[in-house]
Amino acid sequence: MQTTSDKYLIIGAGFIGLGMAEALKAAGMAYDQVDASDDIGGNWHHGVYETAHIVSSKKITQFTHYPMPADYPDFPSAQNIQDYLQSFTDHFDLRQQIQLNCTVHYVRPVEHNLWEVTFNNNETRLYKGVLLCNGHHWSKRFPPFEGQFEGEIIHSKDYKHPDQLRGKRVLVIGAGNSACDIAAEAARVGAKSTISMRDSVWFIPKTFAGKPAADFMQWWMPEWFQRLLAHLVIRLAFGLHADYGLAKPKHRLFTKHPTVNTEVPYYLKHGRLTARPDVQRLAGNEVEFIDGQRDQFDLIVCATGYYVAYPFLPPELQRVEGAIVKCYGGSFLEDYKGLYFIGWSQGRSGIGSLMSTSTNVLIRFLQLQDEVNVPLGLVFKEMRQSLPTTHLVDPQKLARTMRMVQLGFPWIRYRAHQVDRQYPNFRNKPLPVWKQKNLEQVTST
Repeated sequence: MQTTSDKYLIIGAGFIGLGMAEALKAAGMAYDQVDASDDIGGNWHHGVYETAHIVSSKKITQFTHYPMPADYPDFPSAQNIQDYLQSFTDHFDLRQQIQLNCTVHYVRPVEHNLWEVTFNNNETRLYKGVLLCNGHHWSKRFPPFEGQFEGEIIHSKDYKHPDQLRGKRVLVIGAGNSACDIAAEAARVGAKSTISMRDSVWFIPKTFAGKPAADFMQWWMPEWFQRLLAHLVIRLAFGLHADYGLAKPKHRLFTKHPTVNTEVPYYLKHGRLTARPDVQRLAGNEVEFIDGQRDQFDLIVCATGYYVAYPFLPPELQRVEGAIVKCYGGSFLEDYKGLYFIGWSQGRSGIGSLMSTSTNVLIRFLQLQDEVNVPLGLVFKEMRQSLPTTHLVDPQKLARTMRMVQLGFPWIRYRAHQVDRQYPNFRNKPLPVWKQKNLEQVTST
């Protein structure tokens, strides 16, 4: 067994994992980093289609302290983002710490508050802490279907190139950003394009008055003001949902992840795209919708999202409820120290700026955890912080919160030591290795 008990392990080398690696290195904190893929980049390496572009702008997607190249467009392509992450990795000399093609098989707490990590090659290492940065765009979620379909059914993660749609009658199920991108692509190259939406969505235009719409939002804006501004932009850019034959959304703007798309309304107006409600059942090469209409299709693309999943954790550490990880401060457990859930929530803007806002605070918390024996989650619980009730993050609110945390950190540190004295005998409870059969049962739930 390697002597790594003075190090952290970062699981994942996408945007989140690389951002944490750079922050740990800058703070002089020893770490290893692993990723199951054959290259860095996470979803931008293995999960997106060739024609994808970011929906947030370059300005808010880039790491604040490492801007994207000046010649990048306002909405960089998937290849641009991959190149940018490669450049970020090389600029901060992170590559030598990354072990690729390395799958984590099991993570469990053992004696002395250490964490035992077992890899796919049966190698085992001990770490002082594990940072879970494995992302949330890999565990595909399919809708339950009634009936059988004679054509092809794929998940949006399996869509890579417009040739998969060319000349086909395509049904896209979903209303998020990927669903709308693929439906618009099918409207260009397919024989027929239909999008099935369980609930209508608020379409936010990618640009307004020549600027990326997301760039209008500023850190000082409360959510009610952002919502008012967004509604104004939507009304001026698109008009009413009824103008496109769509029902008004049943949910309040920003209570679901926003759909930033200009092309779906465009193709609806041109008759190249048809909107349908939820699917009722499959019947051979036909699909029946809940309004009773039936259409024939060759291909169904399920852009129905992903599960938040940590298949390498034992059941005692499975804290996921729906899309929410029940941990304090967004990352910390109350009953175990050394295990950190990072990047599971979803912000309404680019991930780089969110990471730049958060990493300094996370590093200070990791350093504080070294000072006290109790888990920081327990400290936050004693300070009467609530567990999260949503996976959605208002970036502007997060920026304000991080500023307040930085200012109030001396008080947090004082309370941490105070709580530590209240629980002088705290130790992580060691957990046994589960058999593979049991582990598979955990990952399938």
